[in-house]
Amino acid sequence: MSWLKRLPLPVCGVMLGLAALGNLLQAVCANLLGIPAVGTALRGICGLLATLLFLALLFKLINFFDDVRQGMQNPVIASVSGTFPMALMLLSAYWKPTLGGAAKWVWLFAVALHAVLIVWFSLKFLRHPQLKLVFPSYFIIYVGIAVAAVSAPAYGMEALGASTFWFGLICLIALVVPVTARCAKLPMDESAKPLFCIYAAPASLCLAGYVQSVQPKSYGMVLGLLIVSSAILVAVLFRLPSLLKLPFYPSYAAFTFPFVITAISALQAMSCLKALGHPMP
Repeated sequence: MSWLKRLPLPVCGVMLGLAALGNLLQAVCANLLGIPAVGTALRGICGLLATLLFLALLFKLINFFDDVRQGMQNPVIASVSGTFPMALMLLSAYWKPTLGGAAKWVWLFAVALHAVLIVWFSLKFLRHPQLKLVFPSYFIIYVGIAVAAVSAPAYGMEALGASTFWFGLICLIALVVPVTARCAKLPMDESAKPLFCIYAAPASLCLAGYVQSVQPKSYGMVLGLLIVSSAILVAVLFRLPSLLKLPFYPSYAAFTFPFVITAISALQAMSCLKALGHPMP
């Protein structure tokens, strides 16, 4: 069980990245490459790996709760923990053929868990805010709940999904200045530098959530979010080579979901713009 004790909590981000990657590969194989069977197989593999990570994290939580609780005293670890309910929202759709109607309750539990994390995190770390304790991972805890908007159509919960989109968008706008100011003004520990990649996630996540759950859709909103998310991706890609030269840290998990959700949102935005009568290459 020693390996389980050493399992870092940021592996939640890898679990989330795998769950999202399965959906992306299925969509690409079915809609762009014309090989849906391959996409289904790849999605199944990603879902299995993500489920194994979920079980490992669940066992860690049960068997080493004190270690988990101690880790949650760190604002980076605490904010990254938001990827756990985010992944659970996506995994519930993977488990739906087996769980049936119970999958919806898993999804609702994950949404509620993320909401509780937002409240707990705010009370613990924002009552006496300090710029040095602000990190890009704050986007995860506050904007991350918009994953509910991406996954809501699977359960006919678009109204709830739309509300999480608007909440996530407001939080994104509110966090951009303090997070950017912290990254620009204060040096960041080497182990936290990979978190810069998280910048690529929030705008893309909001775009995907908007396309999936908000009605009616605005051409300007879709195009605006697409431009912002694409511009941020370019900025992150410029930094990526130097970040990949760093020694391995658990924060490497930041190299997963942000890039996957950017690809997913771009794919969905193209389909949405076409439906709105503004097809793009």
